[in-house]
Amino acid sequence: MRRSRLALCLFPAFLGLFFLSTPSGIAQSHTCPVTPAKDQTDAEKAFLKADYETAVKLYQAQLQTKPNDPELTAQLSQVLLRQQKVKEADTLVQEALVSSPKSVILQTALGEIQYREGTPWLAGDTATAAMKMDPCYAPLRLLLAKILELNSYYSAAAKEVKIAHMLDPHNAQIRLQWLHTLPLQQRIVELESYLAAGSGDDAETVTDLRFYLEFLKRQLTEPHKSCRLVSDQESVTVPFAQIMYDPNHIRAFGLEVKLNGHSARLQIDTGASGLIISRSVAERAGLKQFSRTEIGGIGSQGRKSGYTAYVDEIKIGSLEFRDCAVEVIDRGNVVDLDGLIGADVFSDFLVTLDYPTRKLHLNPLPKRPDQPAPSKPSLETAGNGSTGSTGTDSTDKTQGSSAGPRDRYIAPEMKDWAHLYRIGHNLLLPASLNGSKPKMFIIDTGSSSTSISPEVAREVTKVHIDSDTTVQGISGKVDKVFKADRITFKFAHISQQVEDVVSFSTDSISKSLDMNTSGLIGITALGYLKIDIDYRDGLMNFQYDPEHGFNIYNR
Repeated sequence: MRRSRLALCLFPAFLGLFFLSTPSGIAQSHTCPVTPAKDQTDAEKAFLKADYETAVKLYQAQLQTKPNDPELTAQLSQVLLRQQKVKEADTLVQEALVSSPKSVILQTALGEIQYREGTPWLAGDTATAAMKMDPCYAPLRLLLAKILELNSYYSAAAKEVKIAHMLDPHNAQIRLQWLHTLPLQQRIVELESYLAAGSGDDAETVTDLRFYLEFLKRQLTEPHKSCRLVSDQESVTVPFAQIMYDPNHIRAFGLEVKLNGHSARLQIDTGASGLIISRSVAERAGLKQFSRTEIGGIGSQGRKSGYTAYVDEIKIGSLEFRDCAVEVIDRGNVVDLDGLIGADVFSDFLVTLDYPTRKLHLNPLPKRPDQPAPSKPSLETAGNGSTGSTGTDSTDKTQGSSAGPRDRYIAPEMKDWAHLYRIGHNLLLPASLNGSKPKMFIIDTGSSSTSISPEVAREVTKVHIDSDTTVQGISGKVDKVFKADRITFKFAHISQQVEDVVSFSTDSISKSLDMNTSGLIGITALGYLKIDIDYRDGLMNFQYDPEHGFNIYNR
């Protein structure tokens, strides 16, 4: 088969140590080969069927005859990453790089591993070096897209996905990200085609995609308007509602939310997405199932069945919204709560969680220089259920206005704010532990304490089995809980020393994010802070108040 060639304008990416700068520079024109369809090897067929063990054996056998072959090495590393064998993939690629240090295939594989290891700043440096070797390598453009999106450069990321698909329309990972950029009807067609063919996705991912396809088809036959603000105010202050363990002890803080006139008290949770409510709350509000889904979180008992529903009217303080999607979990309560309200619900606003004064402030985001007039904010209530777990929907307003995805804008008044990494609703920051190299942590106001994985804790302190502490989330209780000795956490400009740190495996979180996370920065640290969040631009600001903070252990 002849290989066609495609002239593209390829934009060099400039990556900083921790965060990307805005891609810029003079466009360079390259004539790039378009990868043709080709016959699949037995190893590739096994991988596409998600038979990872067979694929590993077949790739290893091929590498016996072609040691350190870049393409075979990169393909095997992809299978190992699907098996969550990140260290094995790293060792494999590092050894091959000794023989072929200038291979763009191996450099891209290394960047993917560095991303998965939770060091995207290293992945950015690697991708920059690889771009100088060969800007026409399609998987490299996909890696760039992931790094750009992680840093809130949504427009630049979308361009990279389109370039990657033009270069290699047959690559399953590229196809999956590309189809999320398509209009609704075309997206349905492409997703059906994607699911009909082998893709290498595991069973859980395939299930999520089938739920997503069901949701899209219902949207096509029964369209709903976007959730919208109908009240006049665009700034509001809402007092926190106390969620109690008993009449004398506060468990957490939430918000009083009215769904179709029926009240619910939902815990404020930056670790959750959208509105997740219990079946009993949904029934009181008269909500009807729109499409099925599954909802997961912390815990060892697996994901819970649920469904997406639409609420005619939601009131939070003096703000009133119409036609908003929510997720309903198929049981009486959500971890003994009415439900959770992810802070990303307010991603069209500048969000301030003021724990010392126990108030939520919502204000307009800074106006972009190229924005003629700010659009009226909406409520991002649907969470991940409406977009699937594999990528952000092209209509997601966190990426920009209806004109299309936009890159981050750092307003002058926010120049000193911490730059966040963002994966979906998750807000991630590097944190140093007892002076160690930075590890990736999730900012999670829904977690009752700061926690750490046992593997990472053992690098900096002693770890002990803890049979007295129970950790529970949407997915039930955590099987094994440990306690780590004293750790000093440093993130952004905050430093906090924590004794007896709760420790449990973060493997399931890392798998869902496709990035190793070392733990959660929870309310024991965040409860002393006034936290400003700009979801649109991936920015966060912390102000410390040691006198009036909320400590769940000192209620």
